[in-house]
Amino acid sequence: MASTGPCKTVLAGAIAKSLLAEVTSDLKKLDKLPRLHGYLANKDPAARMYADWSAKTCRENGFDFTLHEVEREDLEDEIRHANIDDSVDGMIVYYPVFDTRRDQTLQWTVSMFKDVEGLSPQLISNMYQNIRFLDPPINARKSILPCTPLAIIKILEYLQIYNTFLDYGKRLFGRRITVINRSEVVGRPLAALLANDGAEVYSVDITGVQHFSRGSGLKKQKHEVRDMEGWSLEQCLPISDVVVSGVPNEAYKVPTHLIREGAVCINFSSEKNFTPDVKERAAIYVPAIGKVTIVILLRNLSRLAQNRPQTNGSR
Repeated sequence: MASTGPCKTVLAGAIAKSLLAEVTSDLKKLDKLPRLHGYLANKDPAARMYADWSAKTCRENGFDFTLHEVEREDLEDEIRHANIDDSVDGMIVYYPVFDTRRDQTLQWTVSMFKDVEGLSPQLISNMYQNIRFLDPPINARKSILPCTPLAIIKILEYLQIYNTFLDYGKRLFGRRITVINRSEVVGRPLAALLANDGAEVYSVDITGVQHFSRGSGLKKQKHEVRDMEGWSLEQCLPISDVVVSGVPNEAYKVPTHLIREGAVCINFSSEKNFTPDVKERAAIYVPAIGKVTIVILLRNLSRLAQNRPQTNGSR
């Protein structure tokens, strides 16, 4: 049997547990339980499972959760009503609903002050522009970030890939990271967040490789993107400290022989993008991130509740 080498497999549950302590602490600062409303308007079994999972996790950790099962044609009206309902602190819509561009319209309908998924236009713009607060120059209300990309950031912090000796926003300086997936929901936001924190990021999809970076010496306020003509995983993987893969295809496997020895490998796909021999090259392997993502959902919800003005005008 081949040696598995010095690789350490880190499970999402252990990371989620450490983050839950922070969420519990945030909860104690609030004068009422944050209330999350979920909206299910499809028959997708994966969406149903996520809805059940979020309900269970909310209730186990002191959050109030209500699931609304609605017809998809009624969903936009339901969201608009919740936007102005003071009893609702946060909303989550279980996609896909129409599985067309109409889903983006629904994302835009959710108020950014109640959007636990961080998908509304102002929040997405803040993320790409590297604007971290909703209320500059006071900077008391942090902008909400999308759950899955932020979960990966928190995993990298837990694994001490972030250098806490450096200033906030520069803590990935010197790191090279490959992200295999450039979807608008996870892959591209993740590449932007990592680059905004100082990393050189190689964003890979079937169309090629893009390089996300804040320039030499992190001189730019936000990341810039350039196409890497002729590049593929053969150029990216051997020079990357971290490899993050999220290709939703059971046939796709990251070529292990290209991975740099001692790299950190993280899989966020529902499929296994890495083969078992990854442990012969990686120093750390995180096979799934789902449990961290759901804790980030709770973290975002408590942050939304903290951000909301109280009736007397104080926060």
